[in-house]
Amino acid sequence: MTMSFPRQHARTRRFTLGVPRALTVAPDGDRIVFLRTGSGEDPVTCLWRYDVAAGTETLLVDPRKLDVDENNLPPEERARRERTRESAGGIVRYGTDKACRQAVFALAGQAYLADLSTGAVRELPTAEQPVVDPRLDPTGTRIAYVAGRALRLLDLESGADWAVAEPEGPQITYGLPEFIAAEEMGRMTGYWWAPDGLALLVARVDETPVVQWHIADPANPDRDTNTVAYPAAGTPNAVVELAVLTVDGGRTAVDLGDYHYVAAAHWGSDLLVVTQTRDQRTMRLLAVDPASGASTVLREDHDPAWLDIVSGLPGRTESGRLVWSGDSAGTHRLLIDGEPVTPADLQLRSVLAIDGEAVLFSASSEPTEADLYRWEPTGLTRLATGGVHSGQMAGGTTVIAVQRLDLAGQQTTVWRDGSEVGVIASLAQQPSIAPPRVDLIKAGTRELRTAVLLPTGHEPGSGLLPVLLDPYGGPHAQRVTAARAGYLTSQWFADQGFAVVITDGRGTPGRGPAWERAVAGDLAGPVLEDQIDGLHAAAERYPELDLNRVGIRGWSFGGYLAALAVLRRPDVFHAAVAGAPVTEWRLYDTHYTERYLGDPTLDPEPYDRCSLLPDAGKLTRPLLLIHGLADDNVVAAHTLRLSSALLAAGRPHSVLPLSGVTHMTPQEVVAENLLLLQVDFLVKALGGP
Repeated sequence: MTMSFPRQHARTRRFTLGVPRALTVAPDGDRIVFLRTGSGEDPVTCLWRYDVAAGTETLLVDPRKLDVDENNLPPEERARRERTRESAGGIVRYGTDKACRQAVFALAGQAYLADLSTGAVRELPTAEQPVVDPRLDPTGTRIAYVAGRALRLLDLESGADWAVAEPEGPQITYGLPEFIAAEEMGRMTGYWWAPDGLALLVARVDETPVVQWHIADPANPDRDTNTVAYPAAGTPNAVVELAVLTVDGGRTAVDLGDYHYVAAAHWGSDLLVVTQTRDQRTMRLLAVDPASGASTVLREDHDPAWLDIVSGLPGRTESGRLVWSGDSAGTHRLLIDGEPVTPADLQLRSVLAIDGEAVLFSASSEPTEADLYRWEPTGLTRLATGGVHSGQMAGGTTVIAVQRLDLAGQQTTVWRDGSEVGVIASLAQQPSIAPPRVDLIKAGTRELRTAVLLPTGHEPGSGLLPVLLDPYGGPHAQRVTAARAGYLTSQWFADQGFAVVITDGRGTPGRGPAWERAVAGDLAGPVLEDQIDGLHAAAERYPELDLNRVGIRGWSFGGYLAALAVLRRPDVFHAAVAGAPVTEWRLYDTHYTERYLGDPTLDPEPYDRCSLLPDAGKLTRPLLLIHGLADDNVVAAHTLRLSSALLAAGRPHSVLPLSGVTHMTPQEVVAENLLLLQVDFLVKALGGP
């Protein structure tokens, strides 16, 4: 019997299981290490090796053979997986030495070392457990790891184990990123090895000033609350300091100057640190002397709105050229030694690898795509186009991963000296539904990138269709891309009898600084206006769209947008499903919220303008609120406060609390039934085709 799409979608973790990821190319280019589950339904991630010359794959480590209890994860590891939206188990993160001969990883709080040639694995005798974020030094002689909020070292030959930094109080940690670094900056570590393996740059995080929030489990009142240090907008952040610690016990404080956030660090031929002011309008790139801790400002960038953190930066080429980014001519551009090397119509997305003098990066001139480029002193080369690309490279070998509208999933190819030499297989399942029918259009005067999906087999003139908007619609994420995998759920909703419309409006990435900064001070007005414009443009092209029956669904920012739509524009929207919505921006974190709305203690007006709570009395349309009660990102208080305001205003609405569920919904039964319940709600509110 064919599995239903909702069950398949849940069981395959949104069809991500079986897809190769976290690829590392060895410096000589001869082999590639990567992670992948054993099938499209297997939730246990294994460590693999691909041999370039032979074109063969070898399973190196299957965690099931190590007899560990995956349910016994340290709280720090659970938090890290939540920040990265990791829904699989097993080996979800690993680190190698520089030569890519060994790999270290943690399972259920225990560290393991794997020989990447033979696949031999041994459990490491760490003095403290549980182990969090173990990583090899570049020479492969020691590992560093966090345990008990201390940063420790283990010598692999002698077995000696010692702390290089121990917490001085209950709210202090060494070697871990603070909440907003992991959630908003993309910085998933709190320490960096020196190239010679004799020292580390280490973050000391003091969360004493941060307000403590208590997340209870109402379904299990006998359990303790989960207490988190949550820096809500306008409240104190954690204090982050950096120090250079030597393996023999030396300690040198790093002078970060007048800063607030540590955004990134890189230790190559020299030690580089990126800092931001709290308003994120100034970013400094510092060169740090490891011996004295003194810092020199290499660059200081300013923007009247904010400056973006670009993944993969800073860096240096082998000859010492500085790899950085900057905005000019209305474009995010790649800079080499301060000079732009990408054209003014090419938006830099991320830097993926630096190998010798070459820089591999993704960029786009069309926002629905992300092409792959390589810069070298001889010029710029486009390696791949037409779809959404990522990749890695080293030693003459390049791995290119692509998703396109004509591909069922991700395709990962291996290239050597400019020629394709192999494929790293995807074991992901094929969806049980027909391939999405996606029409990408440029809607309205702002040429809003919009996707339209109709029911499979729908014929023009066969009747009016209720409309479902399915956006994210806010900063940091796109929904409208040239990648089929992003539309599977939307096509399933379409096949239930809806015309689905998805629009990326102002504030979404891929269209340059001015487009992204159009939401500065207002996360409500522009994004809602663009959803309406995208809807009307789609209806002009597709007359079967029934504008008298329009629903909207979304999660996180998309949930905020869905609730915003029925509260402020009931003339356009007739029903909404709001999942994990931000309803009061004062309850969301500092780094994200203050970037767009400023500090509420200095200027509360943008927060008042964007809050949903004052609009509660305006609700006249069906609204379903869904929220995980264990969510520590968008906490359940958002939904509960809006529900209370709606109740006080006498406005009927529905609330679906998800016990034990975080901001993700990886639980199979929960994920499956959430789709079914949303369809049921929308059909009752809007009617069928």
